[in-house]
Amino acid sequence: MQFKFIPLALALAFAGSAGAQEVIKIGHVGPVSGPSAHLGKDNENGAKMAVEDLNAKGFKIDGKPVKFVLQLEDDGSDPKQGTAVAQKLVDAKVNGVIGHLNSGTSIPASKIYYDAGIPQISPATTQTKYTQQGFKSAFRVVANDAKLGGSLGNYAITKLGAKKIAVIDDRTAYGQGVADEFMKAAKKALPSAEFTKEFTNDKATDFNAILTKIKAKNPDLVFFGGMDSVGGPLLRQMKALGINAKYMGGDGICTESLPKLAGAAAANGVVTCAEAGGVTAEQQKGMDDFVARYKKKYNADVQIYSPYVYDAVMTMATAMQEAKSSQPAKYLPFLQKIKYQGVTGLIAFDDKGDIKDGALTLFTYTDGKKTKIEVIK
Repeated sequence: MQFKFIPLALALAFAGSAGAQEVIKIGHVGPVSGPSAHLGKDNENGAKMAVEDLNAKGFKIDGKPVKFVLQLEDDGSDPKQGTAVAQKLVDAKVNGVIGHLNSGTSIPASKIYYDAGIPQISPATTQTKYTQQGFKSAFRVVANDAKLGGSLGNYAITKLGAKKIAVIDDRTAYGQGVADEFMKAAKKALPSAEFTKEFTNDKATDFNAILTKIKAKNPDLVFFGGMDSVGGPLLRQMKALGINAKYMGGDGICTESLPKLAGAAAANGVVTCAEAGGVTAEQQKGMDDFVARYKKKYNADVQIYSPYVYDAVMTMATAMQEAKSSQPAKYLPFLQKIKYQGVTGLIAFDDKGDIKDGALTLFTYTDGKKTKIEVIK
């Protein structure tokens, strides 16, 4: 038998071309450290599930199998850290970005992605400003603060009968934004309503001073703009001071962790919160299946946004497939016109990058469990 000598470099080149597969790099950014780490980890898990599903089914672009990989980054809910990791993802030449979670990190990072021409889909940013900057690369798969805060303000007056309202926000882009929209809508619904306005910050633990002022006003409802890591202890201290008002907030407090953070203060029916997003009855099975898969895989409950992260990844991948390219400049126009039926419902964007017909889900807590009240379109 005769053996033909093939140079090693040539042999490796042949082997490489035979098994060559395009690698598509998706960046994911969320706070996996700091006070909102439980929410950031939930988001990260949703991104991992999506990429594993895409790779498992042999996803193809222009008829060729591709492999998705995630570059996971932590912004710690800090704007400076957020812009640093955004630049890191740009330098790594990622094909797209899913994130960020907080409005305060998403908004400054969006300029960096826009300048680099990299599409960004946020699964959780609700501050209205995010999609009003004229950046055609920025999208979100949840309703914005104008809808979320506005719906809560109207609900507080028309359904909960609030007349004396205390509003507290944590001065972040998200917290201030949702609180402002809440007040605007509540004042419109009942011009004679009395308002008290107080501020804290997103790392505070002692609320005695502002709660003492609020107690003197005897409110029937307290609205908090911020995240559960502050909102839970705030509710606990309200109860300890004898403030027996209803408690309301946006998606930042609308988590499975709130009863743990607030303790007995999150008693049945005390809290009303809204989550940006929500599924109607005909979509419920898809969401239930996702929740069950998530629980089995991570031995944890979905917090809020992981299904939206999952859908954001799938939406981006579908735009690439329709464009027959993973290059940002080529698939961005297809992302702008996308119609993707996801776990959370139909995803399509308006000319600003906001989701069309974004839903909200109102919740309360019963026996320590988050309980759906209704979905609002």
